[in-house]
Amino acid sequence: MHGQMSLPESNKPPKMPVDYSGTWDVVSNINSEAYMVALGIDFATRKIASMLKPQKVIKQDGDCFIIRTFTTFRNYENSFKIGEEIKEVTKGLDNRTVQSVVNWKNDKLVCVQKGEKKNRGWTHWMQGDELHLELTCEDQVCKQIYKRTL
Repeated sequence: MHGQMSLPESNKPPKMPVDYSGTWDVVSNINSEAYMVALGIDFATRKIASMLKPQKVIKQDGDCFIIRTFTTFRNYENSFKIGEEIKEVTKGLDNRTVQSVVNWKNDKLVCVQKGEKKNRGWTHWMQGDELHLELTCEDQVCKQIYKRTL
C-alpha cells in the first residue's frame, strides 16, 4: 500500500482568489444617473459626474486592498482588508459616513455599506480581461465595466 496520500478537504490550503491588481479604464457606465439620484447627489454634480471617465488603480496584497479612483473632478481612495469592518467617508460620491465590510464571495469582492441609505454597497469581479463593478443604492444599480490598461 504505497499509494499517494491526499489531504482531507478541510486541511487543503485555500485557493487564492483572483488578483485584481492593475490600472483599469472605464469603458461602460450604465444607470449612473438613477444611482446618483438614489444617493441624493445634486443635479449639477450629477451632470459633471456623468461626463467623467474614471480610472481605477488597484493594489492587492493577499486580502489587503487599496483601490484608487481618479477623475478630472475628484479622486478617491478606499483601503480595506477582507472581513474587517471600516468606517468610510464616501467623499468620492455623496460624502456620507458608512460602515463598510468587504468579503470574498467566490472570486467576487462584495462590499456591504451600512448607513443612511438602504441596500447600499458594491460588487467587483473579473470576467476575461474586464473588471466589472456593480454599485447599489436602494433600488438602483449602476453597472460599470473597466478594461486593463497596458
